[in-house]
Amino acid sequence: MMKLHVLASGSRGNAAIVENGRTGQGVLVDCGICKREFLERTAACGFDLSGLAAVVITHDHGDHVKGLGVVLRGLAKAGVRPAVYASEAVLAASAPLCDAVASVGASCRVFAAGDRLSLAGLVVRPFATSHDAAASFGFRFDEPAPSAGEGGALAPEIASDALGFVTDTGFLTDGAARALAGVRLLALESNHDERMLREGPYPYPVKQRIASDRGHLSNEQAARALAALAHEGLEAVVAMHVSQENNTYRLPRETLERTLAEAAPALAPQVRVTVAFQDRPITVA
Repeated sequence: MMKLHVLASGSRGNAAIVENGRTGQGVLVDCGICKREFLERTAACGFDLSGLAAVVITHDHGDHVKGLGVVLRGLAKAGVRPAVYASEAVLAASAPLCDAVASVGASCRVFAAGDRLSLAGLVVRPFATSHDAAASFGFRFDEPAPSAGEGGALAPEIASDALGFVTDTGFLTDGAARALAGVRLLALESNHDERMLREGPYPYPVKQRIASDRGHLSNEQAARALAALAHEGLEAVVAMHVSQENNTYRLPRETLERTLAEAAPALAPQVRVTVAFQDRPITVA
Protein backbone atom coordinates (compact mmCIF):
# COMPACT_ATOMS: atom_id res chain seq x y z
CA MET A 1 0.00 0.00 0.00
CA MET A 2 1.14 3.52 -0.73
CA LYS A 3 2.13 6.16 1.78
CA LEU A 4 1.84 9.92 1.35
CA HIS A 5 4.50 12.02 3.09
CA VAL A 6 3.53 15.70 2.95
CA LEU A 7 6.72 17.58 3.79
CA ALA A 8 5.21 21.06 3.42
CA SER A 9 1.96 22.43 2.05
CA GLY A 10 1.00 26.08 1.75
CA SER A 11 1.84 29.34 0.04
CA ARG A 12 5.41 29.43 1.44
CA GLY A 13 6.48 26.12 -0.06
CA ASN A 14 5.20 22.71 -1.14
CA ALA A 15 6.68 19.22 -1.32
CA ALA A 16 5.27 15.72 -0.92
CA ILE A 17 6.50 12.18 -1.54
CA VAL A 18 4.31 9.30 -2.67
CA GLU A 19 5.98 6.09 -1.50
CA ASN A 20 5.46 2.68 -3.05
CA GLY A 21 4.79 0.52 -0.01
CA ARG A 22 6.07 -2.65 -1.67
CA THR A 23 9.41 -1.32 -2.92
CA GLY A 24 10.17 1.68 -0.69
CA GLN A 25 10.73 3.81 -3.79
CA GLY A 26 9.10 7.20 -4.06
CA VAL A 27 8.05 10.07 -6.30
CA LEU A 28 8.55 13.65 -5.14
CA VAL A 29 5.69 15.99 -6.05
CA ASP A 30 7.09 19.54 -6.29
CA CYS A 31 9.94 21.00 -4.27
CA GLY A 32 9.39 24.51 -2.96
CA ILE A 33 11.30 24.12 0.31
CA CYS A 34 14.98 24.44 1.19
CA LYS A 35 17.41 21.52 1.42
CA ARG A 36 17.58 21.59 5.22
CA GLU A 37 13.80 21.36 5.55
CA PHE A 38 13.65 18.69 2.87
CA LEU A 39 16.27 16.49 4.54
CA GLU A 40 14.92 16.98 8.06
CA ARG A 41 11.34 16.23 7.07
CA THR A 42 12.05 13.19 4.91
CA ALA A 43 14.06 11.78 7.82
CA ALA A 44 11.21 12.53 10.22
CA CYS A 45 8.85 10.63 7.91
CA GLY A 46 11.22 7.68 7.73
CA PHE A 47 11.63 7.86 3.96
CA ASP A 48 14.96 6.57 2.61
CA LEU A 49 16.08 9.07 -0.04
CA SER A 50 18.09 6.43 -1.87
CA GLY A 51 14.72 5.24 -3.13
CA LEU A 52 13.68 8.57 -4.65
CA ALA A 53 13.13 7.64 -8.28
CA ALA A 54 11.52 10.72 -9.81
CA VAL A 55 10.23 14.26 -9.34
CA VAL A 56 6.95 15.42 -10.90
CA ILE A 57 6.08 19.12 -11.07
CA THR A 58 2.51 20.37 -10.82
CA HIS A 59 3.17 23.88 -12.18
CA ASP A 60 5.71 26.69 -12.46
CA HIS A 61 4.93 28.89 -9.42
CA GLY A 62 7.86 29.50 -7.09
CA ASP A 63 6.34 27.88 -4.02
CA HIS A 64 6.39 24.60 -5.95
CA VAL A 65 9.82 24.73 -7.64
CA LYS A 66 12.10 27.20 -5.84
CA GLY A 67 13.89 24.58 -3.74
CA LEU A 68 14.43 22.01 -6.46
CA GLY A 69 17.93 23.07 -7.53
CA VAL A 70 19.55 22.94 -4.11
CA VAL A 71 17.74 19.70 -3.25
CA LEU A 72 18.81 18.02 -6.51
CA ARG A 73 22.41 19.10 -5.94
CA GLY A 74 22.34 17.72 -2.40
CA LEU A 75 20.87 14.45 -3.60
CA ALA A 76 23.44 14.19 -6.40
CA LYS A 77 26.27 14.43 -3.85
CA ALA A 78 24.73 11.42 -2.15
CA GLY A 79 24.52 9.54 -5.44
CA VAL A 80 20.76 9.97 -5.85
CA ARG A 81 19.71 11.32 -9.26
CA PRO A 82 15.94 11.25 -9.76
CA ALA A 83 14.54 12.07 -13.19
CA VAL A 84 12.44 15.25 -13.36
CA TYR A 85 9.08 15.31 -15.13
CA ALA A 86 7.21 18.48 -16.10
CA SER A 87 4.96 19.70 -18.88
CA GLU A 88 6.41 21.49 -21.88
CA ALA A 89 4.59 24.72 -20.98
CA VAL A 90 5.86 24.64 -17.39
CA LEU A 91 9.45 24.07 -18.49
CA ALA A 92 9.18 26.96 -20.94
CA ALA A 93 7.79 29.26 -18.24
CA SER A 94 10.18 28.43 -15.39
CA ALA A 95 13.83 29.38 -15.69
CA PRO A 96 14.47 28.23 -12.08
CA LEU A 97 13.13 24.79 -12.93
CA CYS A 98 15.28 24.49 -16.03
CA ASP A 99 18.32 25.78 -14.13
CA ALA A 100 17.72 23.24 -11.36
CA VAL A 101 17.64 20.37 -13.83
CA ALA A 102 20.71 21.64 -15.70
CA SER A 103 22.71 22.17 -12.50
CA VAL A 104 23.03 18.41 -11.96
CA GLY A 105 22.49 17.22 -15.52
CA ALA A 106 19.29 15.48 -14.46
CA SER A 107 17.18 13.60 -16.93
CA CYS A 108 14.26 15.90 -17.81
CA ARG A 109 11.18 14.39 -19.39
CA VAL A 110 8.00 15.99 -20.65
CA PHE A 111 4.50 14.82 -19.86
CA ALA A 112 1.01 15.89 -20.91
CA ALA A 113 -2.43 15.34 -19.42
CA GLY A 114 -3.56 11.79 -20.03
CA ASP A 115 -0.06 10.29 -20.18
CA ARG A 116 0.81 7.19 -18.18
CA LEU A 117 4.21 7.35 -16.53
CA SER A 118 5.88 4.34 -14.93
CA LEU A 119 7.75 5.74 -11.91
CA ALA A 120 9.00 4.03 -8.74
CA GLY A 121 6.97 0.93 -9.59
CA LEU A 122 3.82 3.06 -9.77
CA VAL A 123 1.74 4.23 -12.69
CA VAL A 124 1.35 8.01 -12.54
CA ARG A 125 -1.30 9.73 -14.63
CA PRO A 126 -1.24 13.55 -14.88
CA PHE A 127 -4.51 15.44 -15.33
CA ALA A 128 -5.05 19.13 -16.00
CA THR A 129 -6.18 21.52 -13.26
CA SER A 130 -7.39 25.12 -13.51
CA HIS A 131 -4.84 27.57 -12.12
CA ASP A 132 -3.22 30.85 -13.17
CA ALA A 133 0.02 29.20 -14.26
CA ALA A 134 1.53 28.36 -17.62
CA ALA A 135 -0.05 24.94 -17.11
CA SER A 136 -1.03 23.01 -13.98
CA PHE A 137 -1.64 19.38 -13.12
CA GLY A 138 -2.74 16.94 -10.48
CA PHE A 139 -1.77 13.28 -10.40
CA ARG A 140 -3.30 9.89 -9.87
CA PHE A 141 -0.93 7.20 -8.57
CA ASP A 142 -1.79 3.52 -9.05
CA GLU A 143 0.19 0.74 -7.40
CA PRO A 144 -0.02 -2.43 -9.50
CA ALA A 145 -1.35 -5.63 -8.06
CA PRO A 146 1.56 -8.07 -7.60
CA SER A 147 0.54 -10.03 -10.70
CA ALA A 148 0.13 -6.94 -12.86
CA GLY A 149 3.84 -6.26 -13.40
CA GLU A 150 5.49 -2.85 -13.45
CA GLY A 151 4.77 -1.69 -16.99
CA GLY A 152 3.05 1.49 -18.05
CA ALA A 153 0.08 -0.39 -19.52
CA LEU A 154 -1.47 -0.95 -16.09
CA ALA A 155 -5.24 -0.68 -16.11
CA PRO A 156 -6.90 0.94 -13.04
CA GLU A 157 -9.05 -2.15 -12.39
CA ILE A 158 -5.97 -4.26 -11.62
CA ALA A 159 -4.34 -1.73 -9.32
CA SER A 160 -3.97 -2.83 -5.70
CA ASP A 161 -3.95 0.73 -4.39
CA ALA A 162 -4.66 4.25 -5.68
CA LEU A 163 -3.86 7.76 -4.48
CA GLY A 164 -5.15 11.07 -5.85
CA PHE A 165 -3.27 14.37 -5.51
CA VAL A 166 -4.80 17.73 -6.46
CA THR A 167 -3.88 21.24 -5.34
CA ASP A 168 -3.78 24.68 -6.95
CA THR A 169 -7.03 24.61 -8.88
CA GLY A 170 -9.95 27.01 -8.93
CA PHE A 171 -12.45 24.22 -9.45
CA LEU A 172 -12.42 20.47 -9.86
CA THR A 173 -12.67 19.80 -13.58
CA ASP A 174 -14.60 16.83 -14.96
CA GLY A 175 -11.28 15.27 -16.01
CA ALA A 176 -9.89 15.68 -12.52
CA ALA A 177 -13.00 14.13 -10.97
CA ARG A 178 -12.68 11.12 -13.28
CA ALA A 179 -8.98 10.72 -12.45
CA LEU A 180 -9.63 10.89 -8.70
CA ALA A 181 -12.52 8.40 -8.68
CA GLY A 182 -11.99 5.30 -6.61
CA VAL A 183 -8.79 6.29 -4.81
CA ARG A 184 -7.98 5.04 -1.30
CA LEU A 185 -5.99 8.13 -0.29
CA LEU A 186 -7.03 11.61 -1.44
CA ALA A 187 -4.88 14.73 -1.10
CA LEU A 188 -7.34 17.54 -1.83
CA GLU A 189 -6.78 21.28 -1.79
CA SER A 190 -8.78 23.13 0.88
CA ASN A 191 -7.10 26.51 0.66
CA HIS A 192 -9.35 29.15 2.18
CA ASP A 193 -12.45 29.91 4.15
CA GLU A 194 -14.64 32.06 1.94
CA ARG A 195 -15.64 34.48 4.72
CA MET A 196 -12.08 34.87 5.98
CA LEU A 197 -10.85 35.59 2.47
CA ARG A 198 -13.65 38.08 1.83
CA GLU A 199 -13.06 39.95 5.11
CA GLY A 200 -9.29 39.52 5.28
CA PRO A 201 -6.39 41.90 4.64
CA TYR A 202 -5.50 40.91 1.06
CA PRO A 203 -5.95 43.53 -1.69
CA TYR A 204 -9.18 43.08 -3.63
CA PRO A 205 -7.48 41.89 -6.86
CA VAL A 206 -5.66 39.16 -4.91
CA LYS A 207 -8.93 38.08 -3.28
CA GLN A 208 -10.52 37.91 -6.73
CA ARG A 209 -7.65 35.80 -8.04
CA ILE A 210 -7.79 33.30 -5.16
CA ALA A 211 -11.57 32.89 -5.40
CA SER A 212 -11.63 32.65 -9.20
CA ASP A 213 -11.89 29.56 -11.37
CA ARG A 214 -8.11 29.82 -11.83
CA GLY A 215 -7.31 30.26 -8.16
CA HIS A 216 -7.66 27.84 -5.24
CA LEU A 217 -10.36 25.58 -3.85
CA SER A 218 -12.14 26.86 -0.75
CA ASN A 219 -13.10 24.63 2.16
CA GLU A 220 -16.65 24.56 0.82
CA GLN A 221 -15.56 23.63 -2.70
CA ALA A 222 -13.32 20.89 -1.32
CA ALA A 223 -16.24 19.57 0.71
CA ARG A 224 -18.48 19.42 -2.36
CA ALA A 225 -15.74 17.60 -4.27
CA LEU A 226 -15.31 15.13 -1.41
CA ALA A 227 -19.04 14.42 -1.31
CA ALA A 228 -18.92 13.55 -5.01
CA LEU A 229 -15.77 11.40 -4.66
CA ALA A 230 -16.67 9.50 -1.48
CA HIS A 231 -16.89 5.73 -2.00
CA GLU A 232 -16.55 2.56 0.05
CA GLY A 233 -12.81 2.22 -0.62
CA LEU A 234 -11.87 5.74 0.51
CA GLU A 235 -9.85 5.58 3.72
CA ALA A 236 -8.16 8.97 4.16
CA VAL A 237 -8.45 12.57 2.98
CA VAL A 238 -5.73 15.17 3.50
CA ALA A 239 -6.64 18.87 3.30
CA MET A 240 -3.83 20.51 1.32
CA HIS A 241 -2.42 24.00 0.64
CA VAL A 242 -4.21 25.51 3.64
CA SER A 243 -3.80 29.29 3.75
CA GLN A 244 -2.28 30.67 6.93
CA GLU A 245 -3.96 34.03 6.32
CA ASN A 246 -7.40 33.02 5.06
CA ASN A 247 -8.03 29.74 6.86
CA THR A 248 -7.21 27.80 10.00
CA TYR A 249 -6.02 24.22 10.31
CA ARG A 250 -9.23 23.39 12.18
CA LEU A 251 -11.78 24.64 9.63
CA PRO A 252 -10.90 22.37 6.68
CA ARG A 253 -10.97 19.27 8.86
CA GLU A 254 -14.30 20.20 10.43
CA THR A 255 -15.84 21.14 7.07
CA LEU A 256 -14.75 17.90 5.40
CA GLU A 257 -15.82 15.76 8.36
CA ARG A 258 -19.23 17.45 8.49
CA THR A 259 -19.74 16.94 4.77
CA LEU A 260 -18.90 13.24 5.03
CA ALA A 261 -21.30 12.84 7.94
CA GLU A 262 -24.09 14.51 5.96
CA ALA A 263 -23.44 13.19 2.45
CA ALA A 264 -22.13 9.71 3.23
CA PRO A 265 -22.99 8.84 6.84
CA ALA A 266 -22.24 5.16 6.36
CA LEU A 267 -18.73 5.97 5.13
CA ALA A 268 -17.85 8.78 7.54
CA PRO A 269 -16.58 6.55 10.39
CA GLN A 270 -14.04 4.81 8.13
CA VAL A 271 -12.57 7.92 6.46
CA ARG A 272 -9.75 9.68 8.32
CA VAL A 273 -9.62 13.42 7.66
CA THR A 274 -6.28 15.10 8.34
CA VAL A 275 -4.66 18.41 7.46
CA ALA A 276 -1.23 19.03 5.92
CA PHE A 277 0.89 21.75 7.48
CA GLN A 278 3.28 24.39 6.22
CA ASP A 279 5.94 23.90 8.86
CA ARG A 280 5.91 20.20 9.78
CA PRO A 281 5.50 16.92 7.93
CA ILE A 282 2.74 14.35 8.13
CA THR A 283 2.49 10.78 6.82
CA VAL A 284 -0.77 9.18 5.74
CA ALA A 285 -0.92 5.49 4.86
